[in-house]
Amino acid sequence: MPILLYMSDEGSKPGNPRSFSMPSRVLSRESWKIFQIMAEFVEGFERLACISPSVSIFGSARTSPDHPYYRLAEDIARRLSDAGFAVVSGGGPGIMEAANKGAFNGKSPSVGLNIVLPHEEVANRYQDISLVFRHFFARKVSFVKYASAYVVLPGGFGTLDELAEILTLVQTGKSRRIPIILVHPEFWAGLIGWFQGKLVPEKVIDEADLDLFVMLERPEDVVDAIFRYYEYRGFEPSEEEAEIQLNL
Repeated sequence: MPILLYMSDEGSKPGNPRSFSMPSRVLSRESWKIFQIMAEFVEGFERLACISPSVSIFGSARTSPDHPYYRLAEDIARRLSDAGFAVVSGGGPGIMEAANKGAFNGKSPSVGLNIVLPHEEVANRYQDISLVFRHFFARKVSFVKYASAYVVLPGGFGTLDELAEILTLVQTGKSRRIPIILVHPEFWAGLIGWFQGKLVPEKVIDEADLDLFVMLERPEDVVDAIFRYYEYRGFEPSEEEAEIQLNL
C-alpha cells in the first residue's frame, strides 16, 4: 500500500510529497495487532465490571517488605478490603505486592493488573483476580474505568505517570471525579510545592486544580476520606458519570 509522506531532502523543496511503500508483512502485522489490543480491553472490562466498588493503589515496585511504606500500603489495603472495597494494584512487587497482600488477607477481592516487561515486573502471589497486559495504555484504562478512588503511595516514574493520568482525566472531564489521595505528605511535599509555586503562577494549571487531590498519612484517614466523599451520593455512578466512563 503506498503511503504519502510530506518531507524534504537534498534536491527537493520542503512540502513536496514523496510516496513510499510499506511491506505487506509489516502492514499485516500492524493491522492484526489491533485484535490483540481489543482482546485486552474486552477481558479487562468483563472481569473488572463485577468488582465495584474498588480502589486502585499505586506505589514503587522497588519497596522492600521491611520498609515502612510497604507496611503502610498493606495496612491501607487491608482496611479497604475489610470495608468492602476490592483493591486493584499493578500486580507486581513492592507497594503493589503490599496492596494485594493486604486485600488478599481481607474480605474483598485482591486484583492485579500485571504488565509484561522485558526485565522488571514479576507477578505477586496475592491475587484473587489476575490479568496480564502487554500494552500500558489498555492497563491504564482498566485502572481508571471502575475505580471509586485512587490511593497513591511513594513511587517513581510509573507512579507519577498514573497520578498524572488520573489528574488529567478528571481535570478535563474525561473521567468522573473520584477521591485522589496522596499518602505520606512528606514524600509529596516538594512536588506539590512545585505545583503551587510554579504551575499555578505560570497559569499552566488553575489553582482549583489543587483541590483534585488530598494528602493524608494515616490508613484510617484514607478509608474515612473515601467514605465521606460517597456518604451522600453512593458508590454507583450517576447516569452522566456512567456515560463519561463508557466513553473513557
